[in-house]
Amino acid sequence: MSHEEYMKLAIELAYDNTKNKNGKPFGAVIVKDGEIVAKGVNDVLKTHDPTAHAELLAIRQACRTLGTPDLSDCELYASGEPCPMCLSAIYWANLKHVYFSYTAQEEEEIGLGTKYVYQEIALPIEQRDIKLIKLDKYPNEKNPFALWEEKNK
Repeated sequence: MSHEEYMKLAIELAYDNTKNKNGKPFGAVIVKDGEIVAKGVNDVLKTHDPTAHAELLAIRQACRTLGTPDLSDCELYASGEPCPMCLSAIYWANLKHVYFSYTAQEEEEIGLGTKYVYQEIALPIEQRDIKLIKLDKYPNEKNPFALWEEKNK
């Protein structure tokens, strides 16, 4: 299949998902060596899970299917430009190529944009609307960071 055919599939997934009122109009397809290894649609409305975005669900499925968190040898086709959460997952999964059709501006125009989130992330931590508050660690023997370091030497 070509890039255009994979994108057409991602858009068809988004269209059908919206038609069935399961979620917002987003679909995603992950391809490895010319084979589809995962598909995802936005399931936010169906599952009441704000993290159930098409790209995240496709990444989760691809990682399970391939038995690895590293998707550097895969490509992602997303119907819309990935939001900050999905883009972060794309980076964590090491995807190198992401193709999309609908832009963030087009998403914004129909009330689905993520401009606010991008703006918030760019602010210094103390200026964000959501307050991240650091608390001191409990004084105990269990330090997960030290344990990780010890086990991964």
